[in-house]
Amino acid sequence: MIRIQNIPLPIGGGMEQLKKRAARVLGVSPDTIRKLSLVRQSIDARKKNDVHYVCTVNVTADDEPALVRRAKSGSVTLAEPRPYVFPPVRRDSRLPPVVVGMGPAGLFAALYLARNGVPSVVLERGRPVEERTGDVEHFWRTGEICAASNVQFGEGGAGTFSDGKLTTGIHDPRIATVLESLAAAGAPEDIQYQHKPHIGTDVLRTVVKHIREELLRLGCDVRFGHKLTGLDVRDGNLSSIRAEGPQGPYDLPCDALVLAPGHSARDTFQMLFDAGVPMAPKPFAVGVRIEHSQSAVSQAQFGPAWERLPAADYKLSCHLPDGRSAFTFCVCPGGEVVAAASEPGRLVTNGMSCRARDGANINGGFLVGVSPADYASDHPLAGAAFQSRWEEAAFALGGGDFRAPAQTVGDFLAGTPSRKLGAVQPTYRPGVTPGDLSQCLPAFVTDTLRAALPLFDRRLRGFASPDALLTGVETRSSSPVRVLRDEGCRSPIRGLYPCGEGAGYAGGIMSAAVDGIRVAEAIAQAE
Repeated sequence: MIRIQNIPLPIGGGMEQLKKRAARVLGVSPDTIRKLSLVRQSIDARKKNDVHYVCTVNVTADDEPALVRRAKSGSVTLAEPRPYVFPPVRRDSRLPPVVVGMGPAGLFAALYLARNGVPSVVLERGRPVEERTGDVEHFWRTGEICAASNVQFGEGGAGTFSDGKLTTGIHDPRIATVLESLAAAGAPEDIQYQHKPHIGTDVLRTVVKHIREELLRLGCDVRFGHKLTGLDVRDGNLSSIRAEGPQGPYDLPCDALVLAPGHSARDTFQMLFDAGVPMAPKPFAVGVRIEHSQSAVSQAQFGPAWERLPAADYKLSCHLPDGRSAFTFCVCPGGEVVAAASEPGRLVTNGMSCRARDGANINGGFLVGVSPADYASDHPLAGAAFQSRWEEAAFALGGGDFRAPAQTVGDFLAGTPSRKLGAVQPTYRPGVTPGDLSQCLPAFVTDTLRAALPLFDRRLRGFASPDALLTGVETRSSSPVRVLRDEGCRSPIRGLYPCGEGAGYAGGIMSAAVDGIRVAEAIAQAE
């Protein structure tokens, strides 16, 4: 197989044109190429009068080594496929592993164990994704929250109500198998080659359901409405767990527990701390959601070609002289700001896009890094308490009914409470209350955001537009705790395997899924 990198392709160009361009690079007729497949596709918008795609392809042809030698180009190489192989299973326990949490980490841990002959008991405190979707829509419509089934808890985890973004900063050989599994479960095929792949929350719900159906076919015992409430540890070894289900509490013998509770399981974190599980506070980020007109951002990013391209996004960051940093996170083109609370009396925002990304607004997390030094305590759960403080302030500032406090960028920069909003209309449901976001965020956060706005505006024209809208607060960018483990994914408590974003080892769908597979490997190889 031959890999050819950096092939330019005009907007609107198709696979036949790409094949001709690949053949030109190789110096052969297009008929010589027996098979061509996309490996990577991105948009080059550095020159607004020449916006185009850049593609990497795999090509199958006769006498490939000779073709590569003749091409004499660093962009043309021989490539050998290296499919992911799960390691040999050495586990001989008669007890099934138990997986807690059905976010991407828990789902992929259970899936890869089951595919290799080790079906699990899977506990999820929330509801199946079909029922969960109804609960979330009811909350957004009425402000009436279900503490067990919401944007944070339920089948699929928090990422199910986001954008299904699959970008990741990690480089791991398991990434390809995650993408293949998602595509096999109904995700669009283009996630396997797009530079910034996304599924869309509407499609992701179906993907999650199909993965659950595979787990059931493979013999997993999937239990919705079952919450982990305790651990029985004897001589440093996990012997059983305590759970609460629809019929009441029960004990479940267990010698291998995949702990993938998600980043919002504060009651679980407290239980783990009380049980003596080693934990530590962890850095994360807090801030707001910022909304702009999608057409304005697309024009700024792509120039005259913007209407012929997918909705544009952005990624911005800065480090200020005082040592603070600000950055954008989880940008949702054509999406909406969503109510992401999981508890009464605490308000949280997030962003969400459907597959089409065809909404009028684009929103992104506009965040400031925080660390244990900001929590005023070195307690392992100090970060969660820090989150709660500002979520409660935002709930009160919004009016106490899950309406979110909002402020225009113009007013925010002027230090003036908003009385009315501008041209960018809020998408957050159940609604927003204009006000002063400095009342529900630490002063160092608002100061850093104010300093970052003009810097970001220089890189993305219009980012600091006075009519752009800030909605608060976003506090759950990642877990505030880390449940300690060694390089083999094992807690000091033997049999406990902290996993995924909630345990402090991932930062999005892809990295969480990869970590789930890594933990599955560790359990399968443990003797």
